[in-house]
Amino acid sequence: MAATTMRSPRTPGLTIKTNFEGCDSFPTYIDPLEDSDETFIDEASMPSSSSSSPLNPSQKLVDKVGEEPLRHASPQPTSVHVPALSGLKGSNGVGGNGYRVMRSATVGYIAPEFKGKSEQMKSVRDLILKNDWIPESRVDAQIAWFYNDLGIDDVYFELETTPVIADHITALYAAKVAAYSRKDKREEIRLDMEASDHAIYIDTSEPGKSAVGGPRFETRLESKYLDGNLTDRFRVETFRSSGVLGDKADAKASLRCYFVYQCQFVEPKADPNETRLEVISDRMFLAKATDNTKQMYREIIEVAVSRTGPVIEVFDHAGSQEKRLVVAFRSRTARGLFSALSDLYHYYGVTSSRKYVEQFSNGITVMSIYLKPATNLGGGYPPFDQSIHQIMKETSLLYCIPQNKLHPLFTSGQLSLQEAIYGHCVWVFTQHFLNRLGSEYVSLSEALDVRKTSHQEILSKLKRRLRTETFTPDYILEIIASFPQLVRALYASFAKVHLSVGPEFERQTINPTPAVEILSDEQLKVLITREVSTDHEEMVWNAARAFNNAILKTNYFTPTKVALSFRLDPSFLPEVEYPKRLFGMFLVISAESRGFHLRFKDVARGGIRIVKSRSKEAYAINARNMFDENYGLASTQQRKNKDIPEGGSKGVVLLDPKQQDKAQEAFEKYIDSILDLLLPAETPGIKNPIVDLYGKQEILFMGPDENTADLVDWATEHARARGAPWWKSFFTGKSPRLGGIPHDSYGMTTLSVREYVKGIYRKLELDPATVRKMQTGGPDGDLGSNEILLSNEKYTSVVDGSGVLVDPNGLDKEELARLAKQRVMIAHYDLSKLSKDGYRVLCDDSNMTLPSGEFVGNGTSFRNTYHLRDTGCTDMFVPCGGRPESIDLVSVAKLIKDGKSTIPYIVEGANLFITQDAKLRLEEAGCVVFKDASANKGGVTSSSLEVLASLSFDEEGFVQHMCHDAKGNAPEFYKAYVKSVQDKIRENARLEFEAIWREHEVTGLKRSVLSDQLSVAITDLDEELQHSDLWKNTSIRKAVLRDALPQLLLDKIGLDTVMERVPDSYLCAIFSSYLASRFVYEFGSQPSQFAFYDFMSKRMSRIAQD
Repeated sequence: MAATTMRSPRTPGLTIKTNFEGCDSFPTYIDPLEDSDETFIDEASMPSSSSSSPLNPSQKLVDKVGEEPLRHASPQPTSVHVPALSGLKGSNGVGGNGYRVMRSATVGYIAPEFKGKSEQMKSVRDLILKNDWIPESRVDAQIAWFYNDLGIDDVYFELETTPVIADHITALYAAKVAAYSRKDKREEIRLDMEASDHAIYIDTSEPGKSAVGGPRFETRLESKYLDGNLTDRFRVETFRSSGVLGDKADAKASLRCYFVYQCQFVEPKADPNETRLEVISDRMFLAKATDNTKQMYREIIEVAVSRTGPVIEVFDHAGSQEKRLVVAFRSRTARGLFSALSDLYHYYGVTSSRKYVEQFSNGITVMSIYLKPATNLGGGYPPFDQSIHQIMKETSLLYCIPQNKLHPLFTSGQLSLQEAIYGHCVWVFTQHFLNRLGSEYVSLSEALDVRKTSHQEILSKLKRRLRTETFTPDYILEIIASFPQLVRALYASFAKVHLSVGPEFERQTINPTPAVEILSDEQLKVLITREVSTDHEEMVWNAARAFNNAILKTNYFTPTKVALSFRLDPSFLPEVEYPKRLFGMFLVISAESRGFHLRFKDVARGGIRIVKSRSKEAYAINARNMFDENYGLASTQQRKNKDIPEGGSKGVVLLDPKQQDKAQEAFEKYIDSILDLLLPAETPGIKNPIVDLYGKQEILFMGPDENTADLVDWATEHARARGAPWWKSFFTGKSPRLGGIPHDSYGMTTLSVREYVKGIYRKLELDPATVRKMQTGGPDGDLGSNEILLSNEKYTSVVDGSGVLVDPNGLDKEELARLAKQRVMIAHYDLSKLSKDGYRVLCDDSNMTLPSGEFVGNGTSFRNTYHLRDTGCTDMFVPCGGRPESIDLVSVAKLIKDGKSTIPYIVEGANLFITQDAKLRLEEAGCVVFKDASANKGGVTSSSLEVLASLSFDEEGFVQHMCHDAKGNAPEFYKAYVKSVQDKIRENARLEFEAIWREHEVTGLKRSVLSDQLSVAITDLDEELQHSDLWKNTSIRKAVLRDALPQLLLDKIGLDTVMERVPDSYLCAIFSSYLASRFVYEFGSQPSQFAFYDFMSKRMSRIAQD
């Protein structure tokens, strides 16, 4: 209605006054205004902006706002939650409760006076009378009530047209009439008007109560206007009328009005670190905010741009009980926070008189909420000051997960916020670790012969079915939500252990729910058995007990955080499913994602990948397989890392279904929350000490992986900013300006894969130019692009995220190389370069007919299964991308025809692309298969040598020899070092290839088995050597290190200097891993008992000669 109404001429002259004495058109809670030099903004004198949108009604007010002079911060305040925020200075003093005191006459927004208001009211009256919906005797009263009693800002009357205002008054009157017809005579007024660039909502609600039913306007407006993309951003103003609706004595409801306007920024694309309000602000904000309000916003924004998480402040208003809660955070990082904050303060018997959401073009959002007691609710709530303190503390927790799965139990008062979010974490944990297989599965697996393929298939199918059909996420949530008393009991036990309050920290905490007895684990077990009625319910709640028992440390109770992180003891994992025990395990839960980090050794290295899902169905599958995938990737990494000192680890972050565009936000929260558990807390009030049941210092070493290659620089610099002493080695694969060696730029991973491909050609005397090749993982990826650029085979098919590209006669090599250099998908392939038999099927295509006459109904399904097709056009298959387990024990049957593999050679570049049992089936069918743990280890070798350089150089030397300059020029040493790394990758790959090929010919064992045997043999010998006396022999130690360390590094720094700078434990790991790998590659995984003696004798002889 409102969006299509023609605008009528307006009476010009919107004035922003500085003194509103006698003004009765605003409720009493509007701040009195001080005299100021910000006197008038007259519409008639404001030239229109050529760049402004004619659709936005707020444009009239803000077309011209002069830039204010740059102001500097005033003296530093004290804040309850942030002790002495660096850079914040407040001129308004500090109250006895620690909050900054703001004089009411200096804060808030300048209430605008619309000069044409009286004339507009007459025009509205005439139009309402003309429409004849409201009796003439009641028209004046309705207009006066709308204009004077509801507390609607004059901006609304200046910006909206006369017909729109008349329609709103008529709609509100109709709501009153409807209320009269009800038995309870209760007035319920609801009005909404939504357009693409602005919106208005008016609703009836009781102060201090969350409207569980009804239209939920706050949820609606934040979903449509606040949580969208960054291109269209909106500011919000909301007011509550001062009086109640209706004449009944027990009437408590009042009107809440919401006004949403599209932002008109002074500089729409400001730098993320820009803090000058005259640059980053919305023009309406600049026009309406008082000087002190601008100063307050400026100070908070200056802190917010340097933080990963929110900045939370509370201000006292001099002479008033009202307090102002201000929350600043990075946009797009807290979906649903606006409405969740309302639920939070309602829980404590508090209501708001006004709320503002201001957006800034540097990417910061600031919410400002004016809070006061909801006197209509009666007693039973904590004192107002205590409630405000608790609200401020819990806002940090709410920011982590604004809309948790148990939020309805929170809004209804059955759980506190702490309990509800804890219950959400239990829900996430239980999905992954509920023991769904049971003792029957274990018994069956012991009874069957796993060496038989048919028995393997039975176990594989049964395992998948038990995991998918028994406990769905919805079913688990239903069970948890049905027992809020168990959530409370388990939370109380969790908090008793992990909520630490030292003597230096204030504990102003309210017990928001009836006191809960702290129960032991055994008592909780008894309670669960007594409360539940089914085996399934008991299984879920016992998994919750396992969660509590596994937590070694958590950031749950630290004052500021961006996500919830838990360091878990992995001993609860069932051995039948996870035979190799993990050393360390982290779980991270945020508003956008969930993530794990797993490692098999204390000092371990592995990449962090972000998993995206194209649909809800894909998400369900990814979530179900997430932990197993992470475990398998870390296990593969452990085997790949056999040539380097670090063990294997891996991190997986799964984006929630509605957060697929939040990869960067999810990654940053994942990293920051893990750092909370790795770094000591040194800033009371911001990062308080946590309860550490693990009791040892931990360091994680990470690297790039799927969807994270462009994020590692941020992680490196963030670790440095947070004071991590190991920031240089925290992430590998970082940009050269930080001394990193990017894997994609130098093809590090591909070099190792290529050695295996070329090794097959060399051993079987094949001409690569005649080999027909299929590749998954296209020219847009790291491994895929470099594989294309380094190879010389005849490509017949490429599969990537966009679809399938096929040409039986061979794809154009120059065109593929063009895509690879540009790092774009096959969707950009020039179709004119296809032969008559070639085709491309994109995921979005449907109902296509291929040159062969085959009909393709769905492009995505065709893409997902293309690698399983018997095309007769593939000799070599190199998976360079794709989901784990794309070929499993069931689907592998499609690649075997008449007992023979349809693909002769496979080199598994992508991690876990083929399950181990499927590899064995392929080898039985005659396929030459080299698995990922052997082929895909170039990246880890590069990363390890990158770390070695960062440890060997001092700070000055590292910058001089390893970091590119501002123009991107590489030091000469860096260039030579990269080449030596590439040579080492080729050498390690050739040694392992030759060892596997030789062992296969001698023993007849499958190559996939031999690969694992070699890895286990090397890692086991590595462990033994680290605890042997060989390391103590100085001459042997130095001789081995001379062979193991890059000669270039030794020439530049010298062995003695390297040994002085690099930690002894790290050097010992280099020593043992080098000896172990060289011995096993030479003598095999099952050498004779005299082999190692012979191996070392040769080395001792060389040492003696030197």
